[in-house]
Amino acid sequence: MTDRRRTRLEGDRKRAIETGRSRLLFTGAVLTAAFVAIGVRLIDVALLQAGVEPRDLPPAQLARGTAAKTEITDRHGVVLAVNLGTAALYANTAWITDADATASALAGVLPDLDVARIAERLRVPERYLSLRRHLTPSEQYEILRMGIPGLVLEPDQRRVYPMGNLAAHVVGFSDPDGKGLAGVERQFDSELRAGSGALVLSLDIRIQHVLRHELLAAMTEHRAAGAAGLVLDATNGEVLAMVSLPDFDPNRARSAGAEQRFNRAALGIYEMGSTFKILSTALALDAGAVTLSDRIDARRPIRIARFTIRDYHAKERWLSVPEVFIYSSNIGAAKLGLAVGGKRMRRFLDDLGMFRRVPVEIGETGRPLFPRRWREINTMTVSFGHGVAVSPLHLTSAVAAVVNGGMLNPPTLLKRPPEVRPKGRRVLSRATSDKMRRLMRLVVVEGTGSKAAAAGYLVGGKTGTAEQAGRGGYRKKRLLSSFIAAFPMHRPRYVVLALLDQPRGTRKTHGYATGGWVAAPVVGKTVARIGPLLGVKPVDEQSQQIERRMRLELVSASQGGQEHASR
Repeated sequence: MTDRRRTRLEGDRKRAIETGRSRLLFTGAVLTAAFVAIGVRLIDVALLQAGVEPRDLPPAQLARGTAAKTEITDRHGVVLAVNLGTAALYANTAWITDADATASALAGVLPDLDVARIAERLRVPERYLSLRRHLTPSEQYEILRMGIPGLVLEPDQRRVYPMGNLAAHVVGFSDPDGKGLAGVERQFDSELRAGSGALVLSLDIRIQHVLRHELLAAMTEHRAAGAAGLVLDATNGEVLAMVSLPDFDPNRARSAGAEQRFNRAALGIYEMGSTFKILSTALALDAGAVTLSDRIDARRPIRIARFTIRDYHAKERWLSVPEVFIYSSNIGAAKLGLAVGGKRMRRFLDDLGMFRRVPVEIGETGRPLFPRRWREINTMTVSFGHGVAVSPLHLTSAVAAVVNGGMLNPPTLLKRPPEVRPKGRRVLSRATSDKMRRLMRLVVVEGTGSKAAAAGYLVGGKTGTAEQAGRGGYRKKRLLSSFIAAFPMHRPRYVVLALLDQPRGTRKTHGYATGGWVAAPVVGKTVARIGPLLGVKPVDEQSQQIERRMRLELVSASQGGQEHASR
């Protein structure tokens, strides 16, 4: 072989080797890039994404799984409602090879599933078969560990109520998709979904707990059918506590009965009995129909048409206006109503909002019942709390106006910013409010509300015991017993209401089930416990300064009541 030919062959060999090397490098680079891309995608799917490919889910499910409602908190930031991330279980039945085995395996993790029904559903071709919402982390783990093709976990949201029963009637509850069905959950559903920050309520969960605890204890002791209570800030209308018993757990709202979901504090409508004497007495004084020195003839019952108005514990004598109030005389209250007149009384109650729903931020509010044709008998009976039916929230709001200087502030379940002052409306003079505070204090010091006393907190209030209407008239043994109070009476800040529906007397109460025996103690115990929480400092009730502020005006203004007031 010549040198020239040998040189040519070596050149061809080198070119072939270089070409092969180039091709191998290119192929290696392509394969490396492919494996890198596959690896990145695997990492993305396995670690960075939750559940399943977004394009494999219907848009409605994607929206439900990712949308989160805003928190609801009490006035101090305690969470009352919050969304928690969970998972929903779906099945693509086209991938299920053995429906019976899959259904049995799922029942091992979710014991309440109907195996036969699930197996039947898994045999039907369906790409997005919903099997279970709101799985717990342990349930999710067990389902993933089974490794059954066709079972898919989707991101989901669950509305949770950490305080359970405690504020159920105010907070309300939602359906499985988070749509509000009651309470502020329903009222502010769109705002909560908009996610513009936590919804801060006026409730103080500490006060709510105390009131519920005391009401539940009294309801149990007196075997009552139900109970309700409120604590209201008289200066701005904020509701610090709203309790209705029996109650329910909003986390399990579907299992609650209608009686448990019924809000007695705002939706319940009742004839409130003698607590209404706060309003009729205030009106009589404000209108100038009577003065504290006037005396009322309460020697005999009043007979009008087929009705007879009697006193529960009749004194059978002339009573001063303060005595009419502190001894809770129906006869005296009826005559105060007549002195005012039906037209003026009806206008006053209308001004207090007693003829329309309370404008508060929940839908569960009751429509008052009142006579369309107002006659003389209505003026008399309404004066002592019969003939008009309102909710406990109606009454609490009205009494707040009586004690706070005469300004009616609309009640609210939302915390007001400190710089925002409520747009109140004057319904009574300040002078009348001062007189009523002293009269309400006398009810606790010397009248029917003595069991509402809480040392150092200057509680004043009024008892209420109303017979409830039934077939054929009022039932004497079916009582609505209540006590409404304010404290401290020298500078009223808070109004407290306790109500028991159909309580029964005990040996401790000597068989009585009236407001003074069963509801007043609830208020006294509640005030003693919430006073320190609200920053109300106890005072020396026997000090000359307190005596002067609470009694001097009453003594000087009343001749007929002077002896009683100075005892």
